[in-house]
Amino acid sequence: MFSLQMLFGKADRFYQLLEDAAQEAHASVRLVIEMLKAPTPAKNLDDLALSRRKEKKIGEQITTELVKTFVTGLEREDIEALALALRKIPKTVEKLAERINLGRQHIQGVDFTRQIQILEQSTDVVLAMVKQLRDVKHLEIIHELNTKLQYLEGEADRLMLNLLEDLYSGRHDATKAMVIRDLYELMEKAIDRCRDAGNVVMHIVLKNS
Repeated sequence: MFSLQMLFGKADRFYQLLEDAAQEAHASVRLVIEMLKAPTPAKNLDDLALSRRKEKKIGEQITTELVKTFVTGLEREDIEALALALRKIPKTVEKLAERINLGRQHIQGVDFTRQIQILEQSTDVVLAMVKQLRDVKHLEIIHELNTKLQYLEGEADRLMLNLLEDLYSGRHDATKAMVIRDLYELMEKAIDRCRDAGNVVMHIVLKNS
């Protein structure tokens, strides 16, 4: 199969497109980090919208290439599953950014550092895992990356419980507590999306190893 891939010149095309999609997911998180630091988030929202358009274009290109390409390096359903999983990360992050913008007056002084760190690390790991798809012989590397991703998702769950305990203490204004919880949940959801993408990569690697 490998020789056929080289014959038709398709060996790297889908790997690169999937890596581009993972890179856009990572970039969207970086934009949210900048947004939380910025006094006015308008430019960051515009940049996020641009990133989402790039991500959608990559998704469309993957679909087009699947129609046009007879031989693929990965199975078609695996390419589609991973592309969909990667697409959900920036989509969730964009929702997070919109809610941050809407509730900005209620989150002054709230520290989201740890959640954002976990989210950024999760997208780092997803990107590294997708890049490893070019050489599935390194199963132990991908397994280690997936283990790290699962650990980060577990850390996010534990952190969520601690944060909810504080919110339920009754010492916060009701509207503020509602806004903060909404943001916490979207951050956790984005991290879950990274875990889901990692699970797809792991499934692909195990199938092809």
